[in-house]
Amino acid sequence: MGLLMADDIHERKLATYIPKDSACLSACAYMFLAGVERKVDGKLGVHQISSDTSDLVGAQLTISDIIDVLNRFDTPVDVLSVMFKTPPNDMHVFTPEEIDRYKLNRTGDESRPSAAGTSAAPDPSPPTPNATSTTESTAQPVRPEQPRSTETTVSTTPTPQTQAKLSPIEEFTKRPNRIAVYTGLDLFGDDIASIRASDAAECAQSCLVMNGQCKAFTFNANPKITKGPNCFLKSSAGRADGNSVAFSGRFLSGADADPPAFALGTIDPQSALFHDVDFRGGDLSPRPHSTAKTPLDCRLACVDDNRCMAFTYNYSKKQCWLKGSIGTPMPGKGMVTGVKKFQNFSPAKIISLN
Repeated sequence: MGLLMADDIHERKLATYIPKDSACLSACAYMFLAGVERKVDGKLGVHQISSDTSDLVGAQLTISDIIDVLNRFDTPVDVLSVMFKTPPNDMHVFTPEEIDRYKLNRTGDESRPSAAGTSAAPDPSPPTPNATSTTESTAQPVRPEQPRSTETTVSTTPTPQTQAKLSPIEEFTKRPNRIAVYTGLDLFGDDIASIRASDAAECAQSCLVMNGQCKAFTFNANPKITKGPNCFLKSSAGRADGNSVAFSGRFLSGADADPPAFALGTIDPQSALFHDVDFRGGDLSPRPHSTAKTPLDCRLACVDDNRCMAFTYNYSKKQCWLKGSIGTPMPGKGMVTGVKKFQNFSPAKIISLN
């Protein structure tokens, strides 16, 4: 039955895909190998055929049929060898290195490998992600910190990209088909454009028209911000941070599972910062933080340290003090203090784009 279904897949020139956290084992492997295009993100496993009869002639005919069909799929001989060497009560699951070596992944515009099988050259070094730096004024602020995405120093307008023709597998694994939206969550870093948008829906649409270049966005919903960019388009989800005026979205493809809930320590710039206040005592170190030289850096240093429950930043000395406990609040001119709390985040809604 598996060979018949595989043959039908091959005749129909269908693509086959094994999603992450999924497995295609035994006879299912025939159907996967039949794909004109194919991609393994999960597990692909093979072994010998098994039979309860002692009919050797029938077994040889079955093996002959398997070899004939898999040869028509241009299955590398190495794959057949692994299959017939693996006992029927065992399973050989191909490693990522074997998947690459045997060219088990195949795109539509890729020439099919010969049945002899060839070793694939190693991929070149992966590209280094573009790092984005943020700056924060050392002068004492007169308003609460906005979502950090607003600290981008250059405002750019996204250019709609020409929609490239994708193969069936690329369509499934790359083209977004839904969006996970979050309230109170700020994504920052990896900005590719910053624009002015009337609302979050317009911000999301500006990301979507970039046809895959934009993976996520953050919209600053603070009504007091009336000028400058408030929509930040991103090449990845970047780093997550709590901010009550932020509305963020992450685009998902058919190959992506719905994102799970996660916990995050936050110091909300809108509600958890107290100006001209000092927390005395409770310092994690007898010295100020060695690298946090701005209020933003100090806040992030506390967020990133599981021991830190609060921080105090001294503007005049440019010193950051991380606190392991919340001490007694005291007047502290030229200081800003933040208090951490832990929050659970999950998508407020997952919206289909179909």
